[in-house]
Amino acid sequence: MNWYEGRLAAYDIETTGTDTENDRIVTAAVCVVGGGQETLSRTWLVDPGVEIPADATEVHGITNEKARSEGQDAAGAVAEITEFLALQVAEDIPIVAFNARFDLTILDREARRHAVTPLIELVGGSEGLLVIDPYVLEKKINKFRKGGRTLGILCEDYGIPLTDAHAADADAMAAARLAYRLGKINADLGAYDLPMLHEDQIAWADEQGRSLQEHFDRQGRSETVQRVWPVVPYAA
Repeated sequence: MNWYEGRLAAYDIETTGTDTENDRIVTAAVCVVGGGQETLSRTWLVDPGVEIPADATEVHGITNEKARSEGQDAAGAVAEITEFLALQVAEDIPIVAFNARFDLTILDREARRHAVTPLIELVGGSEGLLVIDPYVLEKKINKFRKGGRTLGILCEDYGIPLTDAHAADADAMAAARLAYRLGKINADLGAYDLPMLHEDQIAWADEQGRSLQEHFDRQGRSETVQRVWPVVPYAA
């Protein structure tokens, strides 16, 4: 069985913003799919303990009032999400996350913030992680794509339905379908075994980040591109 035909643990979050060091989880989903078995889905609505900015609410639709009245406390939710993902990895089920660096680093920082054992420690260190990132994969096999590489754009290009974008469960399922499609249409990609695919994505993400940094530098832009994947190391 090729990796894309096996069980996949699709993971996505919506947040208070895009700062991986300081922003918080508002919603999360993990959908365990494929492998000829029933889908197992878990979702979380979280009270992040801070204000949800209006521009973030415009993206995912969760207001401060809803998060406070209906959301789970952040520490409990982060512990559950982290432990559920760790259980999947323990069964050799890879975590599928589009732009995994963002989603997994946010979860790591939330865990440390709330005195929860981080995922990277639960799986025995960085070498114990098993991650598939359709963003990295697509950029590897289609390096010179014109235009953007958002989940919505790629789903449209590859004929994958995404009817409720920025709902964590919908985005998670779309990421899993995109990973499946990429593995199926690219024989070299589909033939990987999972540990080697994870390791090669580390190198691909580094190269992709280096190339983007060089592009920014040529344009005189000041942005610094993060190249570490899938979790940015924590600086205590």
